[in-house]
This record gives sequence, structure tokens and C-alpha cells, in this order.
Amino acid sequence: MRIENQILGDGRDVHLTHQSLQSILACPFFGSFSILHFQFHQTHSVKNAYWLRSGFYTLLEKATALVFGFGAGVILFRALSQEVFGVWVLFLTITSILEVGRIGLLQNALVKYLTTSKDDEEIGQITTASLVLNLILTGVIIVVLLLISNPVSIWLESPLIADLLRIYCFTTVLLIPFFQGNYIQQANLDFKGIFWGNAVKGGVIFAYIALMYFSNTEIKLVNLALCQLAAAFAASMVSVFFAKKYTRFSNSVDWHWIRELFRFGKYVFGTNFSAQLYKSVDKLLLGALPAGGIIAVAIYEAAIKVTNLTDVPTASMANILFPQSARRSKEGKEAVKTLYEKAVGAILAFMVPAVLFVLLFADWIIVLVAGDEYGGWGNVLRITIFFGLVLPYIVQFGTVLDSIGKPRVNFIYTLMSLAFTIVSNLVFINLWGVYGAAVGTLTAYIATFVLMQIYLHKHFNVNTLRPIGYMMGFYKQLFLFGMKGLRNGNLAAATKEAVRGEV
Repeated sequence: MRIENQILGDGRDVHLTHQSLQSILACPFFGSFSILHFQFHQTHSVKNAYWLRSGFYTLLEKATALVFGFGAGVILFRALSQEVFGVWVLFLTITSILEVGRIGLLQNALVKYLTTSKDDEEIGQITTASLVLNLILTGVIIVVLLLISNPVSIWLESPLIADLLRIYCFTTVLLIPFFQGNYIQQANLDFKGIFWGNAVKGGVIFAYIALMYFSNTEIKLVNLALCQLAAAFAASMVSVFFAKKYTRFSNSVDWHWIRELFRFGKYVFGTNFSAQLYKSVDKLLLGALPAGGIIAVAIYEAAIKVTNLTDVPTASMANILFPQSARRSKEGKEAVKTLYEKAVGAILAFMVPAVLFVLLFADWIIVLVAGDEYGGWGNVLRITIFFGLVLPYIVQFGTVLDSIGKPRVNFIYTLMSLAFTIVSNLVFINLWGVYGAAVGTLTAYIATFVLMQIYLHKHFNVNTLRPIGYMMGFYKQLFLFGMKGLRNGNLAAATKEAVRGEV
């Protein structure tokens, strides 16, 4: 299962190209990962400068989305009551599931065919077909939102959600040029406009929330949804501005290309949609079941906000592993096996200290992130933080399968994981409420982890414990690296030497 890092309203994850990753991995942060042994070809200095810029904007986009998304959440925890904040969380959960499906169907297909096409006429046909498909999907999303708005508001006992979903019908229309422009830029390996579009999108919402909070003005969810609409419009304008030099349209609609784009993207759509639902079903069930409720969702979100920070190294490594695994698949199963084990080991090197820190200071962290109203719920975070020890294995499983041409197997396992999560949460939420959502999701993750490891061991001879050995090797190397820098009295020089040894 390859779970993308999505922050609705605060930025979108961008798939890094193999070339831009070369420049990213040349920085000291990644250069010290000798356990990964990534080997890249040297290129001309002008090209290196170009890829450095691309990598810079991509990393900056991720960092900006994280700051705006997390910062907005921290303020809303304090500005809204638990009940109102729970409504907003459920609204974002529902819309993000629909949007991730649209992204999955459109993004990879458009980028693939625009990248491989050299003829301007064909590029125009592909872009036009993608836009038409985007319009069709947006229409489907609007119909779904209108159909579910009242039933969902009754199911969750929150009439306000219906109004928010109806407002989002206009927001999703305004996002059409935003997504279209971003994908066209990505196909042309230009990430500058993607960064600025996402920065404007997340920045407008964050600025509005901060302005209202610090001016002691009540934040109403309807106004927040309208702000989200305005942010979508502004971001689309930015995206169109940067994408216009690459954009070509044809005079007619080629239905062959619409079918081709749909055929290519349908499995990615299914996997992304199921994966996002898999990540969100605990909140939906917690909000709907009698043992939970809207306030329970807000409390659970406080723990999830912190836990989701562990997605950053996992998602980053997934982007790194994907092109490497695709290339190494030609070298045989042993190469893919080793790459998977080392990638998971590198992530665990970050996760283990983070988990230990959170286990010790969970109560303080919850209050710092969400405020005094959420004090006393640190034990929920102590459960959810264990997600960070299991998800690296799960996420990289999907990355490897996608990269070696087995998206169908990945999709099947994603559906299986979704079923585990639904059943497990139904049982444990009814038993323990908020704690049940955390225990139920962790139980489903562990069951998924076991089945995926059985598959990987059978087909690739993957050893589940070997990543721990690589993790310890990383700690050893980091210690020796630090001691060498201290002995030489120049840590910067030691860093440069380590980077030269890796690239």
C-alpha cells in the first residue's frame, strides 16, 4: 500500500522524478545514508543546477504544506470547541477521500503520456482529453457530494456538515485548473509553479485562521469553507500562470485518449481511493458510532496530528524508493529485496527515537499541540504513535509492488487492509470509544503488516528483522561520522566528505 501524504486545503504531495531526487540526495541530510547505497550518474554542471532547483522547490513545497497544515490545526484546536472542530475534521476527511481518488485517476496518466509524447499535436490531444476527464470526474464528485450531504449530516448528527459539503461543490470546480496546471508542470519537470500554487493555497487558509484567531474574532466553519473556496481560486490562478507556457490544447476532443487515460489511471484511482479511505475510516466510524461522537473525533485528531508527522520520512523515502526499485527490478528479486529492507531500516532510524520521545512526553505534547482542553488524552497518542513503527513496512510494500509492475496485487492488499480496519474499528470503538479507534487501527495495521511480510518473504525472501540491523548500522555510522568530525574539529568538512563518498 502506497499511502500518499495528502493535506487537503494545505498542499498536495508531488511525485519526485528520478532526476530531481539525484540533487536532493546530494545534500548532507541524505548523503549520510550510506546504508542505502544509492548510486547516480554524474551529469553536466548546468543540468545539476537545474535539478537542484527542481529538488529545492519540491522539498520546499512539502515543508510549506507541513507548516501551514500543522499550524492551522494547532490554531483551530484552540479557536474552536471540540464539537465544532470535530465537524471540520469529518468534513475534511470526506472531501479528501473524493479528491484523492480524482488525483489518482488523472495525475499519473497525464504525466506519463505528456512526458513520453514529443509531438505538439498529440500533446494538445492528451491535455484536452485530460481536461475533459477532469471535468467529468468533478461532475461526479459534485453529484456524490449533493447526494450524501443530507444522509451524512443525519448519520453524524451534524446538520452543518451538509452546508459545508454543498459549499465544497464550488470549491472542487475551482480546483480543476489547479490540478491540471500542476500535472502539466510536473510532466515538464518544472516544480516552481507547483510550489507557489500550493503555498498560496495553504497560505490563504492559514492566514485567515491566524488573523481571525489573533484578532479574537469567532471562526465560523461556513466562513472557513468559503475561505477554502477563495484559496482554491487563488491557487488555480497561480498554477495556470506557471503552466501556460507548457499548455497545448486541440480543437476537438479525442475520445481515444480519454479512454486511454482512464484505462491507465483506474488502478491508481482505486488504490489511492481505498488507501485514503483506509486512513480515514477510523475517524468516520468514531464520529458515527454511539460510543464515539463528534467530540471523540476532535480528541482523536489531536493524537493523529502528531502521529501524522511520522508520515514525512516515510513518504519521502517512498518517493526515493520508487524510481530506484523500478530500476533495480531489472537486476532481479535480490536487488529489490535489499533495497526494501534498507529503505525500511532508514525510516526506522528516525521512527524509533521519535516513538520513544512521544511515549515519554505524550501528555505534554498533546497539550502543546491542542491546548489545555485536550489534556489528559496523552495515552491515545501513546497508542497511535506505534503506527510509525508499522507503516514504514506497509507503505514501502506498496511502493515496491507499484515499481515492479504489480499494482493489482497492491490494490488487493489495500482492499484487504481496508476490510481489516473497518471490522477492527467497529469492534474496538464500541468497546472503548476514542481509545478503541486507536487500538482498532493499530490492530488492523499489525494484521496488514503480517500478511504483507508473508507475501514479501514468499516472493522476494524479505527478512522482516533485517531492517532493524540496517537501522543499527545507521546509528553506528552516524556515531563514527560524528566522532570523526569532532576529532577533526570540522563537522562541515566531514559532511562534505561523506557526501562525496555517496554520490
